[in-house]
Amino acid sequence: MNTNKKIATIVGVLFMISTIAGILSMFVFLGPILADPDYLGNVSANKNQAVIGMLLDLICAGAFVGLAVVIFPILKKHNESIALGYVVARTLEAVPFVIGAISLLSLITLSQEYVQAAALDASFQTLGNSLLAVRSWTDLLGARVFASIAALPFYYLLYQTKLLPRWISVWGFVGAPMYLASGLLPMFGLDPLSPIIIVLGIPAAVLEMVLAVWLIVKGFNSSATT
Repeated sequence: MNTNKKIATIVGVLFMISTIAGILSMFVFLGPILADPDYLGNVSANKNQAVIGMLLDLICAGAFVGLAVVIFPILKKHNESIALGYVVARTLEAVPFVIGAISLLSLITLSQEYVQAAALDASFQTLGNSLLAVRSWTDLLGARVFASIAALPFYYLLYQTKLLPRWISVWGFVGAPMYLASGLLPMFGLDPLSPIIIVLGIPAAVLEMVLAVWLIVKGFNSSATT
């Protein structure tokens, strides 16, 4: 296996790890706990599950920073500024994930104190709501807004260089603005779980898996990497 094929495989695997870790965290580990009306008591009762969800978030963040670093030598051959910008953008994307992880760990501590207090103290609920809001907003900023901004120059360079089939790049041009909208609209009051937000996020989410499989199976266009 030549160097370009190895890089393509690693990048594809990291795309897949990032997507799978994010899905598991949201829908399997953290989602059911945090969506409960009594989430303060629920987090304490399911501490290990919450910690696993937090670690999955960090794995997700580490994977997309890693893939930007791994693909850098390939992109650098065609446009060093965009290649470097992609690494920086992906790194900035990871920052809200770290902030979200810290807020979740704080929520776990607060939840344990809430259970030990065994009293309906409004201050616990107020602080808990604030920590939960921090995690929700960092999720929107990192996983949606910053991710979409990072994706646009990435797909532009792929389209320009033909490293991958152009239909993938065109799909990215369409999916990234839709995904960006899914992160911005909740800031204007739309429910993050509303059908329109879910629909707006589907094209970009599916594309990441298609891109991952293509990179693992096909790799980069050999003529474009020469």
